[in-house]
Amino acid sequence: MNTLIGLIIIAIGSFGQSSSYVPIKKVKNWSWESFWLTQGIFAWLVFPLIGALMALPTGVSLPEVLSSAGSDVWKAVGYGILWGIGGLTFGLSMRFLGVALGQSLALGTCSAFGTLIPAILKGDNLFEGDGLILLIGVSIAIAGIAVIGYAGSLKSQNMSEEEKKKAVKDFALKKGLLIAILAGVMSACFNLGLEAGAPIKAQILASGGSELLALNPVILLVTFGGFLTNAVYCLSQNAKNNTFSDYTKSSASIWTNNLLFCALAGLLWYSQFFGLGVGQSFFEPGSVIMAFSWSILMSLNVLFSNVWGIILKEWKGAGQKTMVVLIIGLAILIISIIFPQIMK
Repeated sequence: MNTLIGLIIIAIGSFGQSSSYVPIKKVKNWSWESFWLTQGIFAWLVFPLIGALMALPTGVSLPEVLSSAGSDVWKAVGYGILWGIGGLTFGLSMRFLGVALGQSLALGTCSAFGTLIPAILKGDNLFEGDGLILLIGVSIAIAGIAVIGYAGSLKSQNMSEEEKKKAVKDFALKKGLLIAILAGVMSACFNLGLEAGAPIKAQILASGGSELLALNPVILLVTFGGFLTNAVYCLSQNAKNNTFSDYTKSSASIWTNNLLFCALAGLLWYSQFFGLGVGQSFFEPGSVIMAFSWSILMSLNVLFSNVWGIILKEWKGAGQKTMVVLIIGLAILIISIIFPQIMK
C-alpha cells in the first residue's frame, strides 16, 4: 500500500510538471527570454525555498544546515548549474518541437542517462547482474526515443508549413531534435545533484526533520544552480534583443497577467520534485522501486506531456501512421522503465 501511495504522489507531481507549459501560452507580449526567466524565478527559487523551509525541524535554520554541509552544498549547486543547461535547452525544445515531442525526447533521454550515469559513478558493473538489467533497460529507452524521433520526422513530412506553424509557431525538426537530446543528457545532472546532496538530507533527518520533506533543501540547491545558468542566458538575450522593455514598459494589466501565469507555471513545474521527495518517503530504502523512482517520474512526464500535446492539437494533421508510430515509441519508453522491475 505504501508503494502505491508513493507512486500516486509522484504521478500527481508529474502531471503538474507536464501541465506547467500550458499557463505559459497565456503570457502576453513578452519575448521568450523574459517569460522563461520570470517563470524560472518562481520554479527554481521561490517555491523550492518555501519547500526547503517547510522541511526544517523546529529550531533549525536553513543557513545553519547549509553551513555545516560543507562541500556537499557546492556539489549539488554545481550539478544544478549543469542541469541548468539542460533546463534552458529543454525550454528551447518546447519552442521548436512543441510540448508533446519536445518533452518526450528530452525526458526520455533524461530518464536513460539519469539512471545510467549514477550507476557508473558508483562503480556498478553494467555487464552482469543488476547492472546488466539496468543497461538493457536504458537501451530499450534509447530505442523508444528513436521511434518517437521518427514520429516527429513523419509529422514534419505530413504537415504543410502552415499547419506546422499553427501547431508550433517556431517548429524546426532537426534543430529541435538536437536540442531536446542535449537537454535530456544535461537534465540528468539533476538526479546527480540530488545524490550528491544525500548527506544534507540525512542531516535534516538526524535533526528531527520529516522524511516526507527531507529532500526539499537539496532540491533548492540544485534548482538554484540551474537558475544561475538560465539567468545569465536570459539576461544576455534581453540585452541582445533589446527586450528589457518587457519588464519596464509593460502595462499593469500585462504585468499582472504574465506574473500570475508565470507563477502558476513555476508552481506546477516544481510540483514534480516536491512530489518525488514525498513519494520516495513511502518506498523502502535501497529497494528497486527507490532506485528507479527517477525513471518512473520521467516516464510519467512523457506520458502526461503527450496527453497535453493531443489536447493542444499539436499532432493535428500528422496522419494516422504518425500517431501509431508515436504510440509505439511511448510504449517502448514505458517498457524500458518497467523492464528492470520485472526482471527483479
